[in-house]
Amino acid sequence: MYIKNTAAPDKNLLEEIEGVIQGHRDGHGFVVRDDGEADIYLPPNEMRAVLHKDRVKARVVRHDRRGRPEGRVVEIVERPPSPIIGRLLHESGVWLVAPEDKRYGQDVLIPKGLTGTAKPGQVVVVELTEPPSLYGQPVGRVKEVLGEIDDPGMEIEIAVRKYGVPHVFSDACIAQARSLPDKVRPQDKKRRVDLTDVPLVTIDGEDARDFDDAVYCEPAKVGRGKGWRLLVAIADVSHYVETGSAIDIDAYERATSVYFPRRVIPMLPEKLSNGLCSLNPDVDRLCMVCDMLVTSTGEIQAYQFYPAVMHSHARFTYTEVAAILANTRGPEAQRRRDRVQDLMHLHDVYGALLKARQTRGAVDFETTETQIVCDESGRIERIVPRVRNDAHRLIEEAMLAANVCSADFIQLGKHPGLYRVHEGPTPEKKEILRNYLKALAVGLSISDEPHPAEFQRIAAATKDRPDAQQIHTMLLRSMQQAIYTPINSGHFGLAYEAYTHFTSPIRRYPDLLVHRVIKAILSRERYALPALPTPGEAQEKLARRLAARVAAPGQKPRKAAAPPSREVQAWEAAGLHCSANERRADEASRDVEAWLKCKYMREHLGEEYSGVVTAATSFGIFVTLDAMYVEGLVHITELGGEYFKFDEARQELRGERTGIRYAIGTRVRVQVSRVDLDGRKIDFRLVHDNEDLASRAMRDKGVTSSGGKSRDKAAGKRAAKSAAEPGEQARSPIQALKAAVKKAAGKSSGKSRKSRR
Repeated sequence: MYIKNTAAPDKNLLEEIEGVIQGHRDGHGFVVRDDGEADIYLPPNEMRAVLHKDRVKARVVRHDRRGRPEGRVVEIVERPPSPIIGRLLHESGVWLVAPEDKRYGQDVLIPKGLTGTAKPGQVVVVELTEPPSLYGQPVGRVKEVLGEIDDPGMEIEIAVRKYGVPHVFSDACIAQARSLPDKVRPQDKKRRVDLTDVPLVTIDGEDARDFDDAVYCEPAKVGRGKGWRLLVAIADVSHYVETGSAIDIDAYERATSVYFPRRVIPMLPEKLSNGLCSLNPDVDRLCMVCDMLVTSTGEIQAYQFYPAVMHSHARFTYTEVAAILANTRGPEAQRRRDRVQDLMHLHDVYGALLKARQTRGAVDFETTETQIVCDESGRIERIVPRVRNDAHRLIEEAMLAANVCSADFIQLGKHPGLYRVHEGPTPEKKEILRNYLKALAVGLSISDEPHPAEFQRIAAATKDRPDAQQIHTMLLRSMQQAIYTPINSGHFGLAYEAYTHFTSPIRRYPDLLVHRVIKAILSRERYALPALPTPGEAQEKLARRLAARVAAPGQKPRKAAAPPSREVQAWEAAGLHCSANERRADEASRDVEAWLKCKYMREHLGEEYSGVVTAATSFGIFVTLDAMYVEGLVHITELGGEYFKFDEARQELRGERTGIRYAIGTRVRVQVSRVDLDGRKIDFRLVHDNEDLASRAMRDKGVTSSGGKSRDKAAGKRAAKSAAEPGEQARSPIQALKAAVKKAAGKSSGKSRKSRR
């Protein structure tokens, strides 16, 4: 008998959800939803007709045993025009391009005659002519030939195209830059304060090429007490880059300079960035000055802004200034004896500003930044930590002071502009941090409306604990990323009620906008933003993420009671654009660094190093090597033959049988087992005490010393299976290490014996 089903279908399963495809190198993918809800898993068969970055509408068809949604694509809304970069291959008479970004998941067929001048094995840029389908691969044509994969700088050429970083100035921009003068002219100095007799100096890194800030300090009476007059002079880029000009359009599109090892893609043409706007020594330059009076307690009692002309009296490096401050009678000080007293005054005002920073409770975590040192061919010679000394901190505090005054000046002028906003932790991150601090018995926690001083108090209270690095890392990860916006809600990390960026207009577009606003207020005028280009992909992505963050449960609503005006909306669009392109620049830089590190570590396969756990996840631990500052993954299958469970509260993996724990800060010894250059991934395996290479190789094959199979191998497989997420494929030790161990055993055993001798 047929019985009609009258039950109403689940509305959630009928709903069409819009989002962006995020492919995975293993063939499956996800729909990253616009509404910020959990990503929708797409099995490999659903990925055949779509590509990474496609905008689609999808429908949830089922949920797995953990409640995670799995879906089906019902419509392709938009296919971005971004090109695909990859290597041209010729197999069995067929031309195809294997994408460098493995998230695309499919090779692109190239019809005969559309390969251009490219040769097999070369890196090319492909433009799609036919999209993929359920029964056919995508088809394209070679648009540009980048060269051989091992050519110096190829990783940068790939990254700028992969992330859509503008790297070629328009003809109009170049023509306008050529028309600019080579030096400051007499007419440029009109209506400016003459500071050429003030001994302003620049302090930058050894490899700096553009100098956009100069400083000077002298003792001064502030109120009834002693203090200092601090001058921060910033290159006046806005004098040469007019709103809506060809240079301005290109600068806005880039929004920031992008820094790679051995190469910079500047925001402005070189004639400006390294010449006319760079505060080079012994030449006149136009500048905007923040002139401040600072009390002995580090409070800025008064300030003023004005356009000026300056003459840099010296170009210092951080290393040189640190040496002079450490020994005012040393050889460095003798070479710069005329400027030593000025540097001492700068150091004195820095001490006062630092006290004020501590008083207001600004967060100050010491983190290790690294620098990649390359040879002439672009190959990594070594990776070294960037050591921050008092000279770095001195300039940082001076720039912070100028930025705070800029934000205050814009607020008092009641003029719209861009603030650098850093909001407090989200409710989810607060809860994770509370649970973590409780699990580690720290004894301190954060309130429902935390103040940065609470974070600093926890950091100070735990600085002598053996797990201090672990705790400080978690404090840092609970923070949100800062953005540019005209709606000021303060800077949480720095503990400022208002903060903006004023000090780097050569390399950051928001700073250039801030300069224009300050000039407009000084002239009692109104600055109007130019017509903005169509929002790019990065901007749309950030906008969706921010919208989801604002709408999160428990999130405090924005203070604006009424819809923003068209003027404020324009500033919001500019802030969003600059924030998104800042992220894009960071991603491109990290991609290049990861590629270089992978290429570097390929030469060290099989070698052993000590390191520290920097992150724990459900699928393994990430370890950073002490000697090389390179991070790699120890997969959960490499932790030993037992079941490991991820403890989210403690952020650690714990073995159920032995109780062994791997948490942030745990010291381990690892062997470099696998390097995936295309995926930018490095795999390590744990090295246990008193285990030689031969027994390691046997253990990797699942053979015990008695010739029998390891009893714990199945337990390791169960642990991997239970921990693997849809985006993380469990990989057995044999699959991951088979080739590497053989190579390591042959290549490294001699080295090990030699080192023992």
